[in-house]
Amino acid sequence: MVEYLATFLGIYFLCLFKFIAGPVLGYAAGYSVLEIELVTVSGMMTSVVAFTFVGEWIKRTWTIKVRKNPKKFTKQTRNIIRIWQKFGVWGIAALTPILLTPIGGTVILTSFGIPKKKIIFTMLISALIWAFIFGISIHEILDIPFFKSLLPT
Repeated sequence: MVEYLATFLGIYFLCLFKFIAGPVLGYAAGYSVLEIELVTVSGMMTSVVAFTFVGEWIKRTWTIKVRKNPKKFTKQTRNIIRIWQKFGVWGIAALTPILLTPIGGTVILTSFGIPKKKIIFTMLISALIWAFIFGISIHEILDIPFFKSLLPT
């Protein structure tokens, strides 16, 4: 039981920063799809809730200057704005587990001034869907005989 809890907490901790760690490490730990979903979603949502509330405080109280004259429109910010204009909150939330980190997606939505409840709700739906897709996909792909032969026994 202690080993299971330590493994779960380790995967949970990694999911705070990188979403894909949950499905990959959950499969490696022998977790079921439900356990993978639980650890992945709980890790991501902890980051989302924390940075939704802490992000406002950081934005209000800390002004961090990295460069003397920071560029306002980089290629990355233009892409984020393009996604925002086409798909809105749901687009950013859908891309957070795939391309962004849970922290990055939350900071983007916070910076656009989205209400906290909406950020948490959209990120929860996105996390549930993507964790299920990744969990099932990893289980199914690694059950293919070719890939099974590549894994150590």
